[in-house]
Amino acid sequence: MHQAVGLDAFNDMPLQKAVHALYECCNCVTLARDLARGRPYADHNALFRRADALLFSLSEESIDDILQAYPPISSRPGSMKSRAEQCSVWDSRPSVMAHLRSAARDYADVFGFEFVMHVGGPGAAEAVIVAINDRLHHDLETERKVGRNELARINRSRLERMLGPEGGYDNWG
Repeated sequence: MHQAVGLDAFNDMPLQKAVHALYECCNCVTLARDLARGRPYADHNALFRRADALLFSLSEESIDDILQAYPPISSRPGSMKSRAEQCSVWDSRPSVMAHLRSAARDYADVFGFEFVMHVGGPGAAEAVIVAINDRLHHDLETERKVGRNELARINRSRLERMLGPEGGYDNWG
């Protein structure tokens, strides 16, 4: 994944390279292409606002395509870390992971698509289980809106990682 390229370098990338970098962030060719064509961006927030606007203008079919790019939440890389890696995002306790898989299956059975949520930090598996159980009470329209908001949060996190800090890094030599 492209990381810390800086806004100036991103703005100056050839179109195809920018589309590739953006696709790594958002899993949508249309969104990546439209974001790349919107360059140059004055600052990070201008890019983030445009990314949100484009995401929220996509059809439900396009959102479904994006969701299919995400593996089921209980099988994402790092989900089954060893005890020595407990500080990771995901929990390795079999009972927690079994509960997470069960909750994710229930969610997919109700809504017809995989659960998506921006997560991070210790205890994420339990937080996801709670969120799934809460969101199972939504109707389909509400859940699609919540899911789109979570995709926007994921995109922003990935865009931030791609760009690096506002103002770039100080390179002293």
